[in-house]
Amino acid sequence: MDHPPPYAIVLDDHPLVGRGMAQYLGTVLPALEVAVATQWRDVPLLSAQRGCPRLLVADVWLTEGPCLDALVAWRRGCVDTPWLAVSGDDDPSVIERVRAAGALGFVPKKAAPETFGAALRAVLAGRPWFEPAPGADARGSVPHQWTIAPRELGLTPRQGEILALVLRGLPNKRIASQLDISESTVKEHVTGILERLGVRSRVEAITLLRGRRLELS
Repeated sequence: MDHPPPYAIVLDDHPLVGRGMAQYLGTVLPALEVAVATQWRDVPLLSAQRGCPRLLVADVWLTEGPCLDALVAWRRGCVDTPWLAVSGDDDPSVIERVRAAGALGFVPKKAAPETFGAALRAVLAGRPWFEPAPGADARGSVPHQWTIAPRELGLTPRQGEILALVLRGLPNKRIASQLDISESTVKEHVTGILERLGVRSRVEAITLLRGRRLELS
């Protein structure tokens, strides 16, 4: 019985970028055929038609939104497929999120082609590769808003409500009025929230959660 030739999938919703990565991947790993997907639904479709790919290179944020949850679910059926995450987002939390979602590597789109090639080889060999964005900082960069639930921060639902208002810049008095609780109760919750987040002030909390949108149930 003939086995299908090994192939890789490149997922990027910008066709020119996706084709560019695919062409470069082909020069680095000529033994692999490369299929380009421009939307998430193409990935499981290709997998159903051709079997699990030898490698997946995926932009973690598509026009349709972040694809991390979909990637986690997809990899349950392709457990032997390593995936290399790429992103134009400079926020350091992106690396944390893709690693937690099972990526074996991460390369920022600002990286040199040689870095991309080295990451491809490392991931295919089973070695992790997580490359921070060169010169990444907050200047001129507008990060994507990743959603995070209060429980992921170790907070109670009530603390999540209060934190959401703190992130909007509301003082304790206005938070107490909006939630119909006493100002002293708000102060106690804020103290607990800061301790749980490991920060000393509201400003530090806002900085810590930059690029994350609190999602209340």
